[in-house]
Amino acid sequence: MIKIGERINGMFQDIGAAIQARDAKVVQEWAVKQAEAGADYLDVNTGPAAADRVKAMEWLVEVIQDVTDVPLCLDCTNYDAIEAGLKLCKKPAIINSTPAEMSKMERVFGMAKDYGAMVIGLAMNEEGIPKDADSRTALAMELVAYADSVGFPMEDLLIDPLILPVNVAQDHGPEVLETIRQVKLLSSPPPKTNLGLSNVSQKAKHRSLIDRTYLVMALAYGLDAAIINVMDKDLMDALATARILLNQDIYADSYLKA
Repeated sequence: MIKIGERINGMFQDIGAAIQARDAKVVQEWAVKQAEAGADYLDVNTGPAAADRVKAMEWLVEVIQDVTDVPLCLDCTNYDAIEAGLKLCKKPAIINSTPAEMSKMERVFGMAKDYGAMVIGLAMNEEGIPKDADSRTALAMELVAYADSVGFPMEDLLIDPLILPVNVAQDHGPEVLETIRQVKLLSSPPPKTNLGLSNVSQKAKHRSLIDRTYLVMALAYGLDAAIINVMDKDLMDALATARILLNQDIYADSYLKA
């Protein structure tokens, strides 16, 4: 599974302050810690407080790449900021994200083709996030169809069904799992699937337990990638164990130390 470290995000107080002050040390420490914990990509989100998201993204990409060669997942609603970051990336990145809206798909898939990036496509449109799996899958199909129409490799598309917090939208949990299953039937080869995992436990108690339980459930439905807290050892151990039980990795007594 593709593990995308979530921590370099301006929504976190320390990262937001570091962006404002251009304090590279804080950002670089989180980049190194997440890389050492097993992140395959590092999510890079300027957050809403950045006065100039383009310059903030450029700065973040540069200071992160000074200390690690882990590739980046550029996460911003400002597509000019994402493109500025893509120009500086030393390795192919992930663009996070585009909804199933034509103008946004055109911009994002165009950038992805220009810079060799993967794309996270959100199962939502101008009307918001659907409640049921069939409606989410229909929006995923719009993303798949557009990607196919412009010759974008399906294996580089990650569909995110958008999990919501369990404490306010409990009925969405099973629908997201079913969407993951259905997405795998949309094309051959199918797109990948992704979750912003920590959303499921936002403002709930027992966050780590909720996150790792839902991650294991999603893996059983075919989840390929997730933006996660790679510093949560219990979550990472649950992920490793689930992959063995699903016959995705080979068992060894030392598997938790691998």
